[in-house]
Amino acid sequence: MFRLETAIESEGRKMLPELVLRHETPREWVDVVLGDLDSFLLDHASNERKASATAMSMLAHYPDRRELVLEMVELAREELVHFQQMLNLLDGRGLVLMKDEKDPYLKELRNRMRNGREEYFLDRLLLGGIVEARGCERFGLMAGALPEGSLQEFYEQIAESEARHHELFVRLATLYFPTVAVEKRLNELLDDEGEILARLPHRAALH
Repeated sequence: MFRLETAIESEGRKMLPELVLRHETPREWVDVVLGDLDSFLLDHASNERKASATAMSMLAHYPDRRELVLEMVELAREELVHFQQMLNLLDGRGLVLMKDEKDPYLKELRNRMRNGREEYFLDRLLLGGIVEARGCERFGLMAGALPEGSLQEFYEQIAESEARHHELFVRLATLYFPTVAVEKRLNELLDDEGEILARLPHRAALH
């Protein structure tokens, strides 16, 4: 299992629930990506844009959650910077953005979200953390598989950024919900995510 360490909150010294991905991405996924790197880069760019849009959607949906609003503004800004970096990278390779394709991984995750305002809010936060954690794992795999150079260094930096992001979503969940409830639901969704990813075919894409 891929384990992501969580930090101790500065106030209260409270440990965050641990986010441990249930399914490790196999080497076969890396081989598929390296076999069609341009497609992966185009998909990565699309995901950075969608991540920024998702953060903006979160703050628009929950404008009364002051802490969330402030954090999502910063997250949206950072993801947009990553999108700009990806555009520069694509331009250097002579690649042009394409129309988004449906992501079966994200579609199935969304199907696991519960109804009810508070239930939906918690699931949205935790799935945000899980998706960021998966991105951290896979970007780290890319950094380890690429030859030394600027692209490898870029993916090392992106993996570090995603690690901070996954922790942000879990921390926000514990701000608005009891830690026990967060941990219970987080483990349920981690089980779901592992099952989904284990049976989906490998693509030259982040998910």
